[in-house]
Amino acid sequence: MKEIKEKRKIATAIKYDPDKQIAPSLVAKGKGIIAENIINKAKEHHVKTYEDEKLSQQLYQLSIGDEIPPELYHVVARVLAFIAEVDEKQHKF
Repeated sequence: MKEIKEKRKIATAIKYDPDKQIAPSLVAKGKGIIAENIINKAKEHHVKTYEDEKLSQQLYQLSIGDEIPPELYHVVARVLAFIAEVDEKQHKF
């Protein structure tokens, strides 16, 4: 009988301050309960979240404090644009 493994949740968090940084940097990462804690902290502080398993797996390979590599600029830019759009829509109401 084949054992079925449950997939562990991965969460990563990035920070970007265009006045101080060239590129966004990784500020948190975790799997399982740590991932859940990262997501819960984001919700507690009203930080927008975006689910992208493939991107999280790529970001998880970085060390905390590392800037994202140039090959991820495009996808991270789309995430940041999405979050900015959501923020803008929420502030209109």
